[in-house]
Amino acid sequence: MTCFEELKRRGLIAQMTDEKELEELINNGKATFYIGFDPTADSLHVGHFMALCLMKRLQMAGNKPIALVGGGTGMIGDPSGKTDMRKMLTPETIQHNCECFKKQMSRFIDFSDGKALMVNNGDWLLNLNYVDVLREVGACFSVNKMLTFECYKQRMERGLTFLEFNYMIMQSYDFYRLFQDYGCNMQFGGDDQWANMLGGTELIRKKLGKDAYAMTITLLLNSEGKKMGKTEKGAVWLDAEKTSPYDFYQYWRNVDDADVIKCLKLLTFVPIEEIEEMEQHMEGAEYNKAKELLAYELTKMIHGEEEANKADAAAKAIFGGGADSADMPTTTLTADDVDENKQIGILNLLVKAGLCPSNGEARRLVQQNGIAVNGEKFTDPKGMVDLSEQVIIKKGKKVFHKIVLG
Repeated sequence: MTCFEELKRRGLIAQMTDEKELEELINNGKATFYIGFDPTADSLHVGHFMALCLMKRLQMAGNKPIALVGGGTGMIGDPSGKTDMRKMLTPETIQHNCECFKKQMSRFIDFSDGKALMVNNGDWLLNLNYVDVLREVGACFSVNKMLTFECYKQRMERGLTFLEFNYMIMQSYDFYRLFQDYGCNMQFGGDDQWANMLGGTELIRKKLGKDAYAMTITLLLNSEGKKMGKTEKGAVWLDAEKTSPYDFYQYWRNVDDADVIKCLKLLTFVPIEEIEEMEQHMEGAEYNKAKELLAYELTKMIHGEEEANKADAAAKAIFGGGADSADMPTTTLTADDVDENKQIGILNLLVKAGLCPSNGEARRLVQQNGIAVNGEKFTDPKGMVDLSEQVIIKKGKKVFHKIVLG
């Protein structure tokens, strides 16, 4: 099976410009391709995960990845799929975020000996002369055509700033510069980037008379059509300080039955034949086995085998009834948090542990029998919890959290 055949078989490909040419380049290791990452935070998150896996797959097949960090475009923000304008970041914050990205990407991509590159579009975008852009680049874009693209149409009713309107031109210029400076002949991105990517291939054709190619990858959506990678606490990050290896493992262990096979295909390196065989016999306990495999493989990829083994052992201890694992997520409270009897109100405790965003949400959970303390249902929202010894809180059926008094 060729690399391109595997991409199709796993369901990774959404749209592409020229299938025959793309297939030949990828299978023969002749693709120098880029994927863009806007540095809006100091960590990559689950939304970036599929792009990183794709880069790894293509590099393993002999192709050369370019990770383009948006030191320039990050100053503006991409309106694609958004209903509001992004918050402006300082150049210092953007630079810090870019450095964090490369460290995380190095777990997936081999940057040694020029096998992959990390490039910052701020190197050219921040020094552009406005009049030169209008003459050299702006003349290649039709406003009428740009306004037909979904990424702009959905913003027109609420107001689209001229600043955001320029994003397609900037991303297209990135492809143009990468093509010229690094021989980059292909761009990959999420399916919501299709219009911006076509803009780049058109600019290269109009300015240089040469062909470049684009392919979008399937967005990581759940069975309800919503983007995966969000929890009550926010995004699921790849940084262990933001999302612990245990919480990361638990996120994937708890995906819906309808999503587990798709996630195995899109995100893991488990052989596709093995996944398709599993798919034929998915019922009952087989779903749990598949979820454990998914959670383990992804945690190992991000946090290493040791952390994956610890998270797996902790989860099995908890669900097997031995909920005393040292690797369970833990909140340590101080004497200031409790009264003279080392007690604390249940609602306050749930908020401090990050299990509920507010007292109101905590009260609702308690009243609806959604909380257990040390294995016993806790139904009194005015009740106190004794922290003279460690406490295990169970939220719903799957979330366990240890509370200790420091």
